[in-house]
Amino acid sequence: MHTLDILAVTASLIVMLFVVESIRRSNLNARYAILWLGAGAALLLFSLYRPLLHWAAALLGIAYPPSLLFGLAFLFALLIMLHYSLVISSHRDSIRRLAQAVALLERELEEQRAAR
Repeated sequence: MHTLDILAVTASLIVMLFVVESIRRSNLNARYAILWLGAGAALLLFSLYRPLLHWAAALLGIAYPPSLLFGLAFLFALLIMLHYSLVISSHRDSIRRLAQAVALLERELEEQRAAR
C-alpha cells in the first residue's frame, strides 16, 4: 500500500468518524449525514480497491485515474452547494413570510389599542 493510499484511507475514515460523532452529538441532521457518509464510503472504497478506480476511470475515458477522484469530489461539492442554496432560499422565503405576518399582527394590535 502506497503512502497516498494510506493517506486516502485515513482521510476517509476521519470524515466518516467525524460525521458519526456529529450525529451522536446532534450537531448534524441525519438527512445530511447520509450524503457525507456516502462520500466517505466511496472514497474509502476507491482507496482500498485501486483496480476499481482504474476500471471506473477507463470506463469514463479518464486517462489519469486520480483525476476521477478529484472530479467526483468537485461534483459532490457542487451538489452540496446547490442543495444548501435551495435550503437557504426556502428558509429566506419562510422568514420573509413570517416577518410579514408579524408586521400585520403588530398593526392589528396597534389598531385594537387605538380603538380602546
